[in-house]
Amino acid sequence: MAGEILLAEPRGFCAGVDRAIEIVERALLKFGAPIYVRHEIVHNTYVVNDLKAKGAIFIENLAEVPPGATLVFSAHGVSQAVRREAEARGFQIFDATCPLVTKVHVEVAKLAREGYEFIMIGHKGHPEVEGTMGQLSEGIHLVEDVSDVARVHLRQQDKLAVVTQTTLSVDDAAEILQAVRERFPQVREPKQQDICYATQNRQDAVKLLAPQVEVVVVVGSPTSSNSNRLRELAERLGTPAYMVDGAEDLDPAWFEGRSQVGLTAGASAPEVLVQGVIERLRALGATSVRKLDGVTEHTRFPLPMGLGDKSMAEVAAERS
Repeated sequence: MAGEILLAEPRGFCAGVDRAIEIVERALLKFGAPIYVRHEIVHNTYVVNDLKAKGAIFIENLAEVPPGATLVFSAHGVSQAVRREAEARGFQIFDATCPLVTKVHVEVAKLAREGYEFIMIGHKGHPEVEGTMGQLSEGIHLVEDVSDVARVHLRQQDKLAVVTQTTLSVDDAAEILQAVRERFPQVREPKQQDICYATQNRQDAVKLLAPQVEVVVVVGSPTSSNSNRLRELAERLGTPAYMVDGAEDLDPAWFEGRSQVGLTAGASAPEVLVQGVIERLRALGATSVRKLDGVTEHTRFPLPMGLGDKSMAEVAAERS
């Protein structure tokens, strides 16, 4: 290849991912290794391996965590059952659930007390979906596509609300939501959509990017829902697209005869990986890099009590 790399804006880390990683890093500095984390803190191989090297241990079963240990819940959130078990086992708990996921949990709990049933739009088996559905013991129905909507059986018709996984395709979710509205006209929708600002912004950036290039590269891990949605979106817009964990995954054949390459990154992919891909593309013949215009994100979420009251340098000094 020879030519230009176009960079999507915004791309990469969102506020929820920044916060989750900082919680683990601060816990390691304050309490020392090991710090246990239930599930991958965010869905990115590089981030998880980096935290493992610093002393984080990632587990799925709380029985793997010794009594009295420090435990962090991942950014995706957990069910009430997991929360109760962790408290019963006496762990010191820090919750790295993204505040935008917590907002959905709070809404579910509030409306459930008012007698509502729920339809959740999301992907079966994704930890965020398991966490949100696990806020209730019954009365929440998962739909993954339009055809699932026809199969929902409610206990009662009067009170129904819909919630959404925060990292879905905006367009797919809108199509499913329309099917829900048509079948259940009385459905209560969130005041603001559940799909998070970062997911929306990164998808909007790909909609701007894809028509201007001949191939799109998305930096993200296979388990990352929002990264997968970016790749699918570019392809839906008619541009070949590939998702890579890092520069080593690039195939030179993708770029043969193509002079315009688009580059973005999912919300859990660090910028260092994007820069590595740029270096590799330069080695393959790219001659320039141009940033597209896009939304500037200023969102920042507070850290949990006990972790956010001092700078990282002060916490490190206390340990030394």
